[in-house]
Amino acid sequence: MTGQRDRWAELTGGQAGEEYAQRFARLAESGHDMHGEAAFCAALLNPAARILDAGCGTGRIAVRLAELGHHCTGVDIDSSMLAVARRDAPAQEWLLGDLARLEDLGLKPGFDLALAAGNVIPLLAPGTESAVVRQLAAVLRPGGLLVTGFGLDAAHLPLPEPPVTLTEFDHWCAQAGLTLRQRYATWSGDPYDQGCGYAVSVHSRPAT
Repeated sequence: MTGQRDRWAELTGGQAGEEYAQRFARLAESGHDMHGEAAFCAALLNPAARILDAGCGTGRIAVRLAELGHHCTGVDIDSSMLAVARRDAPAQEWLLGDLARLEDLGLKPGFDLALAAGNVIPLLAPGTESAVVRQLAAVLRPGGLLVTGFGLDAAHLPLPEPPVTLTEFDHWCAQAGLTLRQRYATWSGDPYDQGCGYAVSVHSRPAT
């Protein structure tokens, strides 16, 4: 562990798993599409891809990707969130761990895609963001993809102000050897314009 609490833990106390799951269940019941992130990732992948869901939470996205035929490993530092994931999909791999110390989990490298959705990046422990990006890049195969989605203003974050800018994030990705391939304003693929409050980014590791 890094010794510093991540911003998510500061907000929730690490006990939000059931409440979080119930909120998404209510959204699903009201007709909201709960699978936008999974559909976005699936469109980038060949069949039976290896996916790392970094900051997987209750497993909503990883479970859907597994239903689509992919092999998913979920990692989260919040045990209350993982408890829900393990209950709902016991056959999948769910690992408790700090994304800044991903190497401690002994993951086999060569993932086709690493996903950090749901404001994972801005909710990391302050000062660990570049290390997390570096760790995620390291587990990708040559040509593998890092897909992220996070808010850039208070309207799209559970925080009073954004702790991370896209300029900073792209710099961390470049330091980790990743190149920006695509950027959108939503998981539906709406075009990204300067000043958008949310960004979905696809970075890639060099193929060779």
